[in-house]
Amino acid sequence: VQLQASGGGLVQAGGSLRLSCATSGIFIRPFTMGWYRQGVGKQREMVAEITNGGTTTYADSVKGRFTISRDSAKNSVSLQMNSLEPEDTAAYYCTVRTKTGDYWGQGTLVTVSS
Repeated sequence: VQLQASGGGLVQAGGSLRLSCATSGIFIRPFTMGWYRQGVGKQREMVAEITNGGTTTYADSVKGRFTISRDSAKNSVSLQMNSLEPEDTAAYYCTVRTKTGDYWGQGTLVTVSS
């Protein structure tokens, strides 16, 4: 199973980025997908999750600014990030949550300048 995250980069505060996560070796339709992030010196935290039925959950800090979506036909999950803030600076990881364990991508770095 491989997860490849992309779309990170440097953006000014108030800007937008769209992260994408392509998967291979697994059929994601039955599983919850998610995005997590980890800033320097911080613990990894959940940013957003989406169930196989399309139910979404967001961290309070990103509600109203970030939107998670999935395309089961393409075996991918995306994260649209708007109104970015310097506090959003982190490495972002996508994950597939299965009954037997979670699979993680390598992370993509998002840097938001003030």
